[in-house]
Amino acid sequence: MTAIKATDVDRFVGKPDPRMPVVLVYGPDSGLVRERVNALVKASVDDVNDPFSFVRLEGEDLTANPSRLVEEAHTVPLFGGRRAVLVRPGSRNIAGAVEQVIAAPSDECRIIIEAGDLKKSSPLRAMVEKAKAAAALPCYVDNAAALGRLIDDEMTEAGLAISLDARNALIGLIGGDRAASRNEVRKLALYARGKERVEIDDVLAVVADASALALDGVLDATFAGRTAEVETEFGKARSGGSSPAAIISAAIRHVANLHKMRLAIDDGDSADFAMKRGAPPIHFSRERKVGEALRLWSATGLLRAMNQLAEASLEARRNAALAEAIAQRALLSLAVSARRREG
Repeated sequence: MTAIKATDVDRFVGKPDPRMPVVLVYGPDSGLVRERVNALVKASVDDVNDPFSFVRLEGEDLTANPSRLVEEAHTVPLFGGRRAVLVRPGSRNIAGAVEQVIAAPSDECRIIIEAGDLKKSSPLRAMVEKAKAAAALPCYVDNAAALGRLIDDEMTEAGLAISLDARNALIGLIGGDRAASRNEVRKLALYARGKERVEIDDVLAVVADASALALDGVLDATFAGRTAEVETEFGKARSGGSSPAAIISAAIRHVANLHKMRLAIDDGDSADFAMKRGAPPIHFSRERKVGEALRLWSATGLLRAMNQLAEASLEARRNAALAEAIAQRALLSLAVSARRREG
């Protein structure tokens, strides 16, 4: 079996095993997938601009001609040197083409497959995980420890220190996509240029939308059935500048995401897996409360909640003076339904 453990993936990427010339990089974090693919390409060829050394193939290329991948793998570079092929399957089934190259791998060419989120039952993933000449590298959403390392690395690169409060706050604000997280940290470092240390005010000024954070609090409390917290969190959202209309709109978007995740669970996915595939993925700091909501609400109940919120939105527009009371009442009603397991 050559399914690389998530904790060992970076070590493999830093020094790819020559006994495994076929590498599948997949997972829900598309930014991390791309980052690791780029690192593997860099480690496999001397010049990515040399068409004799580095070839890119799309899924349709292999669907039309499955043998092309093994042919490319055994092509000798015109001027010698290392060679690599990058494959992006997209929605195409390339298992047949990969099966051929696994059966006849080349010691002189690395095959790198950049895929999306593949279930364990996926033919491509299952094949690669069983093959001795191939490696499957999962790219899951970063946890707190991984985000902390990312922050530390970027701050060190920028010649900056970061206070503990600022670091902890930043960890709570990024995640879900490695590329997006790295961009946010780099944006923060650029903002703090000329300072010795990044403070929490810098994080809040650059990365955090305070109103968005407050919205997460009231939405998570509502759908987890935490009635005692809804009023407090609603007050925080209003203090943060969120209008009643914005709160209701955010609740509707949240319900839509919960509904998609609930359907995925009903189809056999685990709650953890469904949250990682959310649109957007659920940040690890919110997983406990969102997990509660997914246990309390059925798909049908969430559709009813969406209709209830749509009615509240219309009522609030018609009665602007009462909009705050209407929004708060709608959220409390949903929290009570969740607590009673009426969802």
